[in-house]
Amino acid sequence: MMWLAWGHQSEAQRLMTLEQAVQEALQNSPEIVRARLNLEQNRELLGAQRASLKSQFRLNVTPLEYSKNRSYNEALQEWVDTETTSSSGNLSVAQPILWTDGTISLNNNFQWLDSQSSLGGSDAEKGFNNSLNLKLDQPIFTYNKRKLELKEIEFNYENAQLNYAIQALNVEKQVTQYFYDLYQKQMELITSREEWENRKKSFEIIKNKVDAGLTAKEEMLQAELDMMTSQSTVQNNEVQLENIKDNFKQMMGLPIREEIMVIAEVSVLPVDVDLNEASDYALSNRMEIRQRQINIETGQFDIIKTNATNEFKGNVALSVGLFGNDEKLPDIYNNPNNNQDVSVSLEVPLWDWGEKKARLKAAKAALKTQEYNLEDEKKTILLGIRQVHRNLNNTLIQIDIARKNEENAQLTYEINLEKYKNGDLTSMDLNLFQNQLTEKKNTLTGALISYKMELLNMKLQTLFDFENRVSILPEVMNYESMFDDK
Repeated sequence: MMWLAWGHQSEAQRLMTLEQAVQEALQNSPEIVRARLNLEQNRELLGAQRASLKSQFRLNVTPLEYSKNRSYNEALQEWVDTETTSSSGNLSVAQPILWTDGTISLNNNFQWLDSQSSLGGSDAEKGFNNSLNLKLDQPIFTYNKRKLELKEIEFNYENAQLNYAIQALNVEKQVTQYFYDLYQKQMELITSREEWENRKKSFEIIKNKVDAGLTAKEEMLQAELDMMTSQSTVQNNEVQLENIKDNFKQMMGLPIREEIMVIAEVSVLPVDVDLNEASDYALSNRMEIRQRQINIETGQFDIIKTNATNEFKGNVALSVGLFGNDEKLPDIYNNPNNNQDVSVSLEVPLWDWGEKKARLKAAKAALKTQEYNLEDEKKTILLGIRQVHRNLNNTLIQIDIARKNEENAQLTYEINLEKYKNGDLTSMDLNLFQNQLTEKKNTLTGALISYKMELLNMKLQTLFDFENRVSILPEVMNYESMFDDK
């Protein structure tokens, strides 16, 4: 593992590994925070929908109701004054029936009534009454709206879970890419500083030769220009590094003023990845495929709902109960009355001018689109796996070539540096070998990082860690753990 530091920075810096960066991003990254809130929203909506399927208890109380009015009685052909005082309460228990989309309810309505009119006699009423009934409402000849709605909300929640897991993988990929970009820029800064030190040594050598009259002054001027160019490169790399740091901190959700430095191990051990095995893992594990399947199922729901447009449907309502009234509360059910109600209602559409037919065709076309999207998603996944597999093998070859080039460039520079010291090489020639060494070092670092990124791509596209030979599907789908503390 290489620790990257430079002495001129006085502020304390927080050292960060790739694992720490990924874990911190999964907590603070704006993208993952939004995905987590969306997941929580759909989770609570599902909980609310399931709660709505349980018995619903309601109590309505009217402690006092008073009215006094005058109305014309046509039968008596005179105006009648009426004064009414009442108190009432209604207790209801309603139980939705998920499997039939019906509702069974028990209602009890209790009332005290004192009504007087200017006619007197039988028009006066004072006492207690109570109505208790059991009622069933059952839709017929139509689809189960309540069950379909629950299933849609369950799919929405599952889709939110998949979105969260996919976003977590995307964040891991983004963080890793930013992390290695930052690491590579740190390495380029270190390499440019090493080059600057070499240029300063070369300048001192040629300066001593010029002072001793052993070489022309023009050589010293060229060496000084090379040294100043190297210093400028260092300053440019420092600026670029700070810019990348700021972008990295924004993506991570870290305070912009916080000073950080990444530490990484970029040694590469080749990993054997079988293409057929990787393809099978991808088709079995990729959450995008499940999302496409959910879209197909919800598309089938749309067909069911569209088919119910202007449909023939009905409703059956049954009610049985007891009603009692008396001036004295204990005697309210001395002479009860049995209440019974039965009703069957039908809605028969006659002509809709082709609305239902057109909407049904549109819904079926949308469903076929979702089915096509599923097959296209599978092809896209397989193409991605094949490309990453090719890139993995090619990057290993590039690493070997880059390592050999870096070793040759280092050896070539050391040989020519001795020639330069002995006066057998000009500063411009040495400058060429120095640039070549810097380029080869940066190329090797880039090749190592490219292999690690392609290996990460293979892991994210298959949800299988080929380095450790374990599935990462349980890990990325562990979104429920965020709610354990609630």
